[in-house]
Amino acid sequence: MLEIEYLTDKNGHPKAVVIPIEVWKQLFFEQSEQEVTFEELSDKLQDYCLNQAMNEAESTPLLDRKTALQYLEE
Repeated sequence: MLEIEYLTDKNGHPKAVVIPIEVWKQLFFEQSEQEVTFEELSDKLQDYCLNQAMNEAESTPLLDRKTALQYLEE
């Protein structure tokens, strides 16, 4: 899985997001001749994050109801 990282200031507050070049190319170069609007970029980032979450969920073991509730209570 590709990791998205954050750049922080000296106080630890996030200031910028660093994304892998593979993700950057997917977001900006699919529409190579067209300019990407902020809304399109936002939608593409959301789709990317949802796809990553679904891929991670597929490789995560399923918990029974009792175990899942115990985990959520922690």
